Amino acid sequence: MIWCSGWELAAAVSNAGGLGIIGSGSMYPEVLRTHIQKCKLATQHNFAVNVPLLYPNIEQLIQIIIEEKVPIVFTSAGNPNTWTSHLKASGIIVVHVVANLKFAQKSVQAGVDAIVAEGFEAGGHNGREETTTICLIPELAAAISIPIIAAGGIASGKAMAAAFALGAEAVQIGSRFVASVESSAHAAFKDKVVNSQAGDTLLSLKKLTPVRLLKNDFFNQVYEAESNGASVSELQTILGKARAKKGMFEGDMINGELEIGQVSATIKTILPAAEIVSEIWNEFQNTIKHLSEIK
Repeated sequence: MIWCSGWELAAAVSNAGGLGIIGSGSMYPEVLRTHIQKCKLATQHNFAVNVPLLYPNIEQLIQIIIEEKVPIVFTSAGNPNTWTSHLKASGIIVVHVVANLKFAQKSVQAGVDAIVAEGFEAGGHNGREETTTICLIPELAAAISIPIIAAGGIASGKAMAAAFALGAEAVQIGSRFVASVESSAHAAFKDKVVNSQAGDTLLSLKKLTPVRLLKNDFFNQVYEAESNGASVSELQTILGKARAKKGMFEGDMINGELEIGQVSATIKTILPAAEIVSEIWNEFQNTIKHLSEIK
């Protein structure tokens, strides 16, 4: 949810009964502090911060999170051993994002409280194995005992119910909230998401960090380069700097990097976050009730 989930969206989701998450991957340390403080003022409920562990100012981010007494941290894109014990020593619940069994087991060994199991349908940073959510969740549920939060391809109550049937105890939803009123994504990006069709996203940049992208001129450059066997350095040159900010935050739909999940093809409306939470929860409950009545 880089560039899309600041304090407004996190607070709105928490106020609606979910757990809002501030995406710190696009934030300088003091910007993160501001978002945390504003979120505290906007909600009396718990919220979380997602921290990519490969972030260059990770030490400062962690210190700010501890100082501001953030109750829950979702770590991603790095080794959970590095910061889990430090965060837990400060009374913080730690959840780590994984895309395969190997890293789920490493996360358990690191002492995390739960894991997010993210199938390759997901937007943003992704797993190289291209394991789908429907395959990943039961594999992990059979092998580990800590709670599993399913992610990737979930934007409805029916999908949430399916994740629970597979062994998850919660779901993490990103793409659906990109197309929310409180999302900090640019209006042009939100419009592109709700107008996207099946097949409009593809997992790309696997030689760097795998990321699912909406197709545009930038994507076409990447696709052509990868098809021709481009090296890591060549792909880094094409990617450049601040490409995601240019697309998702500043609204350059031609040359920007547009990260979104495969489920974007099913998202057709931009709604307040509270309405999205309510729709998903009500459909989840109705689906569970319907399934329980099947003879």
